[in-house]
Amino acid sequence: MNYLSVENLSKNYGEKSLFTDISFGIDQGQKIALVAKNGSGKTSLLNCLTGKDVADSGVVVFRKGINVGYLEQEANYDESLSIIDTVFESDNEILKAIKAYEKCLENPENSDALQEAFDLVSDLDAWNKESHIQEILSKLRLDDLELKVKMLSGGQRRRLSLAKVLIEEPDILILDEPTNHLDLDMIEWLESFLTTTNISLFMVTHDRYFLERVCNEILEIDRGSLHRYKGGYSYYLEKRAERYQIAEAEVGKAKNLLKKELDWMRRQPKARGTKSKARISDFYATKEKANQNFREDKVAINVKMERLGTKILELHKISKAYGEKKILEKFEYNFKRGEKVGLVGANGAGKTTLLNIITGQEKVDTGKVVLGETVVIGYYNQKGLQLKEDKRVIEVIRDIAEYLPIGGGKKMTAVQLLEKFLFQPSTHFQYVSTLSGGEQKRLYLLTVLMKNPNFLILDEPTNDLDIFTLQVLEDYLLEFQGCLIVVSHDRYFMDKIVDHLFVLNGDGTVDDIIGSYANYRVFQKLKQQERRDLEKASELKIEVSKPSSNAPKVKMSYKEQKEFEQLEKDIERLELEKVKLSEELNNPKLAYDKIAEVSDKLTLLVESLDEKSMRWLELSELEA
Repeated sequence: MNYLSVENLSKNYGEKSLFTDISFGIDQGQKIALVAKNGSGKTSLLNCLTGKDVADSGVVVFRKGINVGYLEQEANYDESLSIIDTVFESDNEILKAIKAYEKCLENPENSDALQEAFDLVSDLDAWNKESHIQEILSKLRLDDLELKVKMLSGGQRRRLSLAKVLIEEPDILILDEPTNHLDLDMIEWLESFLTTTNISLFMVTHDRYFLERVCNEILEIDRGSLHRYKGGYSYYLEKRAERYQIAEAEVGKAKNLLKKELDWMRRQPKARGTKSKARISDFYATKEKANQNFREDKVAINVKMERLGTKILELHKISKAYGEKKILEKFEYNFKRGEKVGLVGANGAGKTTLLNIITGQEKVDTGKVVLGETVVIGYYNQKGLQLKEDKRVIEVIRDIAEYLPIGGGKKMTAVQLLEKFLFQPSTHFQYVSTLSGGEQKRLYLLTVLMKNPNFLILDEPTNDLDIFTLQVLEDYLLEFQGCLIVVSHDRYFMDKIVDHLFVLNGDGTVDDIIGSYANYRVFQKLKQQERRDLEKASELKIEVSKPSSNAPKVKMSYKEQKEFEQLEKDIERLELEKVKLSEELNNPKLAYDKIAEVSDKLTLLVESLDEKSMRWLELSELEA
C-alpha cells in the first residue's frame, strides 16, 4: 500500500539548484533513509514533504487518511508548558482522552466527569497507550514531567520532540537527524523501537550503524539527481562505488571525444548550416560531461605540526563535583604521543566538563592538570562557530592563516584546504549566513584545524555532518600524528578512530576500555551481568546459610550427575570460544560491518556461559 508519492519535485535556493525532477514513493512498512552532502537539500526536501516549505515544481501526495509525524531540527513549543503538557498538546484522539482523564483525577469529586473520562479511555483501549508513553519518556530520560519547556537544554528539547512524535504513533514518520543529542543507550533503544514496529519511515541521519540496522532502502541526492539503493548502508556503499566507476569511465570517453570535437570546432568556418548547429550543441553537452569529477580522493594531509615533547598532558588525581553529583574522583592519567582516546558515558556524566578542565575553562576541586610546553590544543566544542553574518567563507579561513604548512617544506593554501573538506570553489565567496547548518559546522571544524594543533579535542564533531564529510574527517584523523580526545555518539566513527575509551560512569569513576565501542558494549553487558550474578549469589547465600539442622543431606541424582559433567565440558568449550571472539574483536583489521556481528555473538556466548555457570554452582552444592 502506497503512503507517499513524490513526482518531479524541484527546489532552488537563490541561484543554487538543490534537486531537479526527483520522484520516489514510500510504501507501508518501508524504512528509507536519505543521504546527501551538506547543502544538497536534505532538510529542504523534508520541509517540502511536510508542508513547511513549498517546492518550485512537482507534486507531493500522501494517501488519504494517514497521519504524518515530523521530527524537525528546531521545534517551537509553548515555553510556559510543562513536558507532560507538551506531550499531550496534540490532535490525537487517544492522547486527548488520556489528558482529559488525568485532569479528572486531579478533581475526583466530580464523579460523573471522572466516569465519563474513564469510559472514553476504555472505549478507545487507551490504557496500553499510557504505559507506552511512560516507557518512551523514561527511555529518553525525560523524568521530571512538570519541568517547563523554557528550562530545558537544547538536548532535552530535542529529546522532547522525539518523544512527542513517537508517542503520537503516526502511520509515516519523517525524522531529521533523530540520533542527535541521544546517548548510546538511547540510540540503541531507538534502533530497536523502529526495527520492531511496522511504522513507515523516511529519515535523514549521519549515523552509519543506525542506517545499516534500521533502513532497508537508501536514497541519495547527488548533483541534483536522485539515486535509489534497495539495501542497507554497506550495500549502498558497494553500489555507489560501482556507479562512480561507470560514471568515471563515461567521463573518460567524453574527454577523448571532446579532443576530436574541439579540433572540429576550431576548423569550422563561422557560417554553419543546420546540421553543424546540432553538432555544436552536442559539443557543449560533451564538454559539460567531460568536466564532471567523480573521483573521491582520500584526505592525506601531512601537517607540519609542533613536535610533542615527552610531557604532553598529565592528570594528577583530579576531582570535580557539582554539589553531591560527582563527576571525577581522583582520576589520573598521562597521555602518550599519538594517542587517540574516546570519551563515552550517559548524558550528564561529565564528558564536556572533563574537556573544559583539560582546556582550562573549568577548575578542578582537587588535583592538578599539567600541560606540556610544546602542546598546542585545538578545541572543537558544541557551541559552534560565532561569526558575523557578513563574513565570507574564504575570509573566515584567511583570518586565521593564509596557508597551512605541510610535510616536505610545502604549504597548503586556505583555498586548497577548503576544497579538501568538500567546499566547492563556488561556495568560497558565499556569506556564512547562507550556509546550511552542516556546512557551518564543517567550516568551524576547519577553523580549528587551520590553527595547526598537535592535540585535538573534539566534542560531538559528527553532529549535523553528512556521511561524506565524516569520511573526510576520518581520513584526516587517521593521518593525524598528534593526540586526540573525542566525544561522539557516532559508534562507527569511534570504532574507526580511537585506540581506547574512557568510560565516565557518572559516579566519579572512570573505566579505561582498550579497543572499540563494541568492546565497550561487551564490557557494559559483562558489568550488568556481574551485578545480577552478585545479586543471585547473595540470594543463594541467604537460602543456603539457613538449612534445617535435621534436614537430610540431598545428593545428585544420576541425571543431575550427567548434567553436571556435561556442564563442565560446555563451560570449558565456551571459555575457549570467548577468548577467540575477544581476540577477533580486538583485531584492528576487523571489518566495520563485522564488529557488531562479533559483538552480538560474544554477548550471547557470555549470557549462555553465565547461565551454565550458575547451574554448575547449584549442582556443585549438591555434590558437596
